[in-house]
Amino acid sequence: MAFGGFGNDGAQAPMSEINTTPLVDVMLVLLIIFMITAPLFTHSVKIDLPTASNAPNEAPPDTVTLSLDAEGALFWNDDQTPFERSALAPRLEAMAAQQPQPELHLRADKATRYEAIAEIMAAARQAGVNKLGFVTVPTTNPR
Repeated sequence: MAFGGFGNDGAQAPMSEINTTPLVDVMLVLLIIFMITAPLFTHSVKIDLPTASNAPNEAPPDTVTLSLDAEGALFWNDDQTPFERSALAPRLEAMAAQQPQPELHLRADKATRYEAIAEIMAAARQAGVNKLGFVTVPTTNPR
């Protein structure tokens, strides 16, 4: 037989070496392919990239706090003296005319009627206030 036999009549031992010739051939072919295609990767696509600016970000607008207690008294910006409800509209109009317009934070007592809060929201809307937020106290979760 060409590969050897089963007998002990001087037959050669099986071949234990790896034939590396096909491996070298494949590696040379890959080397040639990469050498040919490598110069093609240097071409780039022309695009117009945006430029970054160093301009500082706009400062956040001021906030105006309007507090309303259970009796219906109004307090402007944590001032301890209440003001009359008739003075609310001119204050809101002056605030709405500022640039950038401040945010209006409305704080109301827990016992305040919704009607009083709705009247203040309507007055702020008529004055041209764009941003109105409600300030609340978070409740604690008993676990």
